[in-house]
Amino acid sequence: VQLVESGGGLVQPGGSLRLSCAASGFTFSSYAMSWYRQAPGKERELVAAINLPGSSTNYADSVKGRFTISRDNAKNTVWLQMNSLKPEDTGVYYCYAVRRGLGSKTDYWGQGTQVAVSS
Repeated sequence: VQLVESGGGLVQPGGSLRLSCAASGFTFSSYAMSWYRQAPGKERELVAAINLPGSSTNYADSVKGRFTISRDNAKNTVWLQMNSLKPEDTGVYYCYAVRRGLGSKTDYWGQGTQVAVSS
């Protein structure tokens, strides 16, 4: 099983980045997908989530209107489009896959990709 993030980097405030997460080794379409981030010295927090078919999304208040999560089950990929980036968006961004059943959960994390927003 692998979740491989890419697309991070250094960007100026107001700029944009598009993160990608390529999944392999499991049935991608059976898993809800999310992006989390962890800033230095802070706990990991949920940024955005998308359901199995991609028909429903959820965002942290701090990124609503600026970030967009999307997925393509045929390509086993989930993206996070980040616009109007702010310095407080800096952190390591992680891809997360989860499938919940009756009393059970199967989940996977990616290794993370660094995003730095600075002038």
